[in-house]
Amino acid sequence: MSKIYYLSTCSTCKRIIEEIGKDKFDEFQDIKTVPITEDQIEEMKALTGSYEALFSRRSRQFRPMGLHEKQLSEEDYKSLILKEYSFLKRPVILANDNIFVGNSKKEIERAKAAL
Repeated sequence: MSKIYYLSTCSTCKRIIEEIGKDKFDEFQDIKTVPITEDQIEEMKALTGSYEALFSRRSRQFRPMGLHEKQLSEEDYKSLILKEYSFLKRPVILANDNIFVGNSKKEIERAKAAL
């Protein structure tokens, strides 16, 4: 079973899906139209070890909300990701009990190998 959490409006996500191959994924979830549930983020955290690993500081909301000036806790990261889809580092790929977070070349190569 493989799943990808992505944004359909994100050109990087689109490129990665094409690069890996649409047929490699069993399920697609556009996090803008189908928000992440608490159960889903808990599953991701269990695989990464922290909510911070799933959090994107590149979100357009990060600085305007003054988050760059705050010390965030794990619960803060979780709450922010659940409230605002753009705080999830994208894409997130789940494949055979493995997780791949973000769009770094190394992470995408690892995901390709697992799929």
